[in-house]
Order: sequence, then structure tokens, then C-alpha cells
Amino acid sequence: MPIPIVNSIASWFLKKRFHQMELFLKYPNEVQLELLHLLLETAKNTEIGKTYDFSSIHNYETFKERIPVRSYEDYEDMIERSRLGEHNIYWPTPIKWFAKSSGTTNAKSKFIPVSQESLENCHYAAGKDLLCMYLNNNENSKLFTGKSLRLGGSKELYKENGTSFGDLSAIIIDNMPFWAEYSSTPSSEVSLMSDWEIKMAAIVQETIQEKVTSLAGVPSWMLVLLNQVLETTGQDSIFEIWNHLEVYFHGGVSFEPYIDQYKKILPRDSFRYYEIYNASEGFFAIQDRNESSELLLMLDYGIFYEFIPMDTYKRESEHVIPLSEVEIGKNYAIVITTNAGLWRYKIGDTVRFTSINPYRIKVSGRTKHHINVFGEELIIENAEEALRKTTKETNCEIVDYTAAPVFMEGKEKGAHEWMIEFKKQPEDLQEFACILDQNLQSINSDYEAKRLHNITLNPLKINQARSQLFYDWLKKNDKLGGQHKIPRLSNSRKYLDELIQLNRLNTIKV
Repeated sequence: MPIPIVNSIASWFLKKRFHQMELFLKYPNEVQLELLHLLLETAKNTEIGKTYDFSSIHNYETFKERIPVRSYEDYEDMIERSRLGEHNIYWPTPIKWFAKSSGTTNAKSKFIPVSQESLENCHYAAGKDLLCMYLNNNENSKLFTGKSLRLGGSKELYKENGTSFGDLSAIIIDNMPFWAEYSSTPSSEVSLMSDWEIKMAAIVQETIQEKVTSLAGVPSWMLVLLNQVLETTGQDSIFEIWNHLEVYFHGGVSFEPYIDQYKKILPRDSFRYYEIYNASEGFFAIQDRNESSELLLMLDYGIFYEFIPMDTYKRESEHVIPLSEVEIGKNYAIVITTNAGLWRYKIGDTVRFTSINPYRIKVSGRTKHHINVFGEELIIENAEEALRKTTKETNCEIVDYTAAPVFMEGKEKGAHEWMIEFKKQPEDLQEFACILDQNLQSINSDYEAKRLHNITLNPLKINQARSQLFYDWLKKNDKLGGQHKIPRLSNSRKYLDELIQLNRLNTIKV
């Protein structure tokens, strides 16, 4: 199909969709409340709907008072029943798919329900909206003259008891319309390979022959793939293989630690980076402007949002607020109610609002991924901003990192201990540690107070990881590829101690 026709069709769809989006942009809180009533009405005859008498809930206050906030553990029994084929427990339509997610904080797998409604009205709708926003901002785009290289999970779908489970990407690929296969690469057969390392080699061989115009996937794993492409072809720039490449749609982990490495292998000022915020539980936000890392919160995907201010999280003073009460700059844990039957569910992510007209956010971390053993409240956003500044000041590059506390013992004060794998090492590791410590203090006043005169915290300590340490740790724990992530910050030393041990056992002899 000629590109002018394709662009005309896209333009028509874009205008139609923007008219719908105007509703939640102008009346966000009204749209959210209307959505809540629709979800309650839809599920009133389910088991959970009868338990909490959804039919008599007519306002947010009653909803908030009557239905408890839940974690996965609170839902597990109901989800297991539905995985065994039982219906109408927490959502009226049959749940056929479950997105398997082990995360980084718990080795035990989670099975997140994916309904037909959430698949179509959330995940697929978001994919269309992402393209709409990109095309609206880049009128001369030739996106549709080539294919999108998608890098998803490493597990095929497994079927039992009439239901299926696997990576969310596998569910999405398995249910894609037939035409989507022609606009994407690699093929579904390769995309769903279970052995990650074999799959990566197959993707390289299949895609270097294609005309690729866009990339989509998690930054850490996409970088591994692109470096393999360069190694296989002997080229220095990705544009030497895919000259028409124009945009990378990324999400899953923070882009901050990787952006300089991407710019080296994608050395073109016109190349675009577009961020998305999605998870097994739903698709939440999309970058809607060029050159902006702020994400527009999408309010009409069948997800009702609530938020817990992190300064009250898991405390006696903990309270939950609706979207209408959020404030710019504050850190919040997200609570969602969805069209897949999750009711007031804590997804474990934290966000910070950068705007409330419209509602735009930045993902700031995970509720379990922070260090607050000594009252320092160090979150991932702080850590990555400090690392970005430090790597620029010391002219080095980072592949991966994690950090954990050094607990007080006797008269010994506490500290933070880091494991960092460098792609380009700093000239002086001790100087790097001092600058990182100073940058953390300038960014986080709580950390600064604990470091003042070493009252509570001693200077941070850095362990230098051997090459591919984090990759080997993920492989050892069967977490290669897909949505699997390195646990950046933790109040426990579990991950750090495992990495230290692996670093000792496999030290490369010079």
C-alpha cells in the first residue's frame, strides 16, 4: 500500500481518536468516576461483586470504605480458582489468559488475569494510541514503509485447564490480528522461542535482512540485541544495517542508565525515543510529545486509578486518594481497579506527577525497590539521576547496578554498598564513589542528613563487577529476557550478597 494512503488512513484514525481523548483531557476526574461506575455495574453479579454489594455502591467514598486495598497475595486464591477454569469470581467474562510474572522481589510466580476486555480496550488500544501520538508529532514519518522489530518475552504460552499462561508479550502476540504479523519482525515463531540465547541469535539472523523502521522492547535487552547485530554484521552504527530506522518505543525499566550507549550506536539527531508505561496488569501511560520524558496518564483504558502517598505507605497514617487529589512532585504508590477484575490492587510501582492539567507522570520506582533502613528514603529515581550525573563527570559508562544496605553492627555505622558493572571504567573508582555520594546527597535531603558528619551513614562502598556478572546472575536464576529486571535497590542484602559471591567465584583471570 503506497505510503500517502497509509498516512491518510492513520490521519483519519488519529483525528477520531483525538476527539475521544479530548474527553478525558478536559474532564479527567468525571471520566474516571464514570469508568468506576461502569466497572462496578459490569461485575455486580460476580462473587466479589456480591460479597461487597457492588450494586449499592453509587459514589467513590462508599467504594473506598467498603472494598479493601489488596496485594497479589490477597488475590492468589481467587486467581488460582479461575486458572482451574472457574468463572465469574472477580470478572463476569471468562478469563482465558494469565500473564506470568515473577518480578524481582519474589521468586514465586504471579499469574495476572488478562480478560478479553483488557486485551482489546487496554493493551491493543494503547498500541494504536502510541502510533497515533507519534505520527501526530512527526508528520513526515515513514514508519509504515518498513517493519517494527519487537523484542518480547522468552516464554511460549502454556495451556492447562482451558486457560493459558505465559509472558504478557506472548499473550499479545498469540492474539494479534493477522495483519500485525506482516508489519512486525521477527516472526511469531521466533518471538515465542523459549531459549533466550538461541532466540537472540535467530532474531539477529532474521531481522538484519528486513527493512526495520522502528524498535520496541525493554532497553536492557534491546541493547544486548543491537550489540549482537553490530557484532554479527561488523558495523559500527545500527543505521548501517537499518538506514530507515526512525524511532525506539521503550519501557519496562528506566532509560537513564542506557541512553548514552544508545546514542553511540544510533548516532542520528533526528532519531526519536518514545517511552511507554505498561505492565502485566495494564497499559497506563504514553509519552505524547517529542523530546519529553513525561508520560500522559491514559484514563479511558478500563483502569480506575487511586494513589497512596509514599510518606504514608505501610504506616498507621496510610491513606488512599483518588486522581483528583494528587499533587505535583509527590511520590505515590499506584492502586488500580481494572477491566480484568483487579479491585483496588497495589501493582508495586511508584510515580510522581509532573502535571495535573493534563495528568502527566514519571515512573519513580517500585514500592519494594528502595533503601530506607536508616530513614534515608533512597528511591530508584534518585539513584539513577545521581548515576547519570556521576558518569558524565567521570567520563564512564554503566551496564548495570544494584545497591543494598550495610547494617549497623556494634559501634559500626551503616552504609550503602553498590555493585556496578562498567562498560567504560572510571579512571579512579574511589573518586567515582565520592562523586556519586555527593550527588546522592544533593538530590536526596534525607540521605544528606544521614550522611552529615557520618552521623548515621558512612561513605558508600562500591564493588566493581566483572563483565557480564548481572547477565550471568539473571541466567542462573532463569530470568533472561522479556520483562525480567535487575533489582536496583533493596532493603535486604539478598541480591547483593548473591552477586558478590558470583563475582568471586567467576572472577576473570587476567
